[in-house]
Amino acid sequence: MKTITCYLDFISPYAHLAFEAVPQTLQGISHVMVYKPILFAALLKHHGQLGPAEIPGKREWTYRQVLWQAKQHGIRLDMPQAHPFNPLALLRLAVACDAQGLPNRFVCETIFHHVWHGGALAEDPSRLAALSAQLQPARDPNSPEVKDQLKANTEEAIARGLFGVPTFAVDDQLFWGFDALPMLRAYLDGDAWFDGEWHSVASVAQGIRR
Repeated sequence: MKTITCYLDFISPYAHLAFEAVPQTLQGISHVMVYKPILFAALLKHHGQLGPAEIPGKREWTYRQVLWQAKQHGIRLDMPQAHPFNPLALLRLAVACDAQGLPNRFVCETIFHHVWHGGALAEDPSRLAALSAQLQPARDPNSPEVKDQLKANTEEAIARGLFGVPTFAVDDQLFWGFDALPMLRAYLDGDAWFDGEWHSVASVAQGIRR
């Protein structure tokens, strides 16, 4: 049985799409899924990048693409009233719902729906209070312990080489994005492609450095 770690941030519409699609993608595969909330903004800062929603043109395309993908896959996705937003309260809430900082699928689903269903403001204080009351976290989301666990999750993700969310980590391999789910399935099915082409890209020389 494989253990798959799903690194996610509720700010990402692609993470929402992947979260909704992964049960069907992995149907019939014996596995354990571990959900680890991380701060996507910290990955961007580490790599010296802006998020897609912070780049004019790419921002609009991203929203159009995720809405189209949601339509194509039969997944509900309503753009929140404002995006991007500060996801720290949601991430800390998720971490606070488990003693080890690893929220279960119900917790993640509830928070994803808070953001991506209904078109409301994800950061609205009254909505956040209602969400917390619904999930009843075992610990204070604003406690130093919870904050440290979220930071540790994020530092672990950076150390493993993550650059975006969602990322699914299994064995020593990383699968990034909603559109990587079929690739993840093929790997778990033992596709021989991963014995050759997967590793061959490391030998491609970098022609230009900016």
